[in-house]
Amino acid sequence: MSVQAARAAEILMQLSHPARLRAYAELVNQGNNGATLFELSLHLDMPKPDVAELCGRLVGAGLARGTGQGTFRARPDVLREAAQALARVQPIAPLLADYPQLKSYFAHGRLSSLPPTMSERYHQIGELFARFLAVDGILTEAEVNDRLAVVTDDVAAARRMLVETGWLERDRAGTSYGSGRPLPQPA
Repeated sequence: MSVQAARAAEILMQLSHPARLRAYAELVNQGNNGATLFELSLHLDMPKPDVAELCGRLVGAGLARGTGQGTFRARPDVLREAAQALARVQPIAPLLADYPQLKSYFAHGRLSSLPPTMSERYHQIGELFARFLAVDGILTEAEVNDRLAVVTDDVAAARRMLVETGWLERDRAGTSYGSGRPLPQPA
């Protein structure tokens, strides 16, 4: 795990605590004005000492900053950078860089939607996934599913797309898969 990914994981761990997440969300809602401990304790319906601890942890994680006069402000840019760091370390990221027109179909390195079938983008995602799978020989359906699960939740749709676009061929029983055609050489 890269340093950036570890940092992102730490930030997400800090926000996994429900009260901290609520405090952070309230600070984000307050925008550049920020909020005092008193205001946060009213919004969160929590005692001021508990709110002070939450803010201290958010400041310690870099998610907020204090002014020194008791006002705290969220730093949403830190969360955005953490999300981008996680997206960069996803296994499909290096290949996706060669397909900038497909980025809108991915969220944080995972396929979030498929373009309409028979569209050019559908075929391009097929090529991208064929490169990602790097099929050399015969794979079982479970092996194909395991490889696809790294980048999509709907492995059946992705596998079907690969077969429909000709990048994968399956046997009649539908249990074994092989490369359907050679990949074009990178430009």
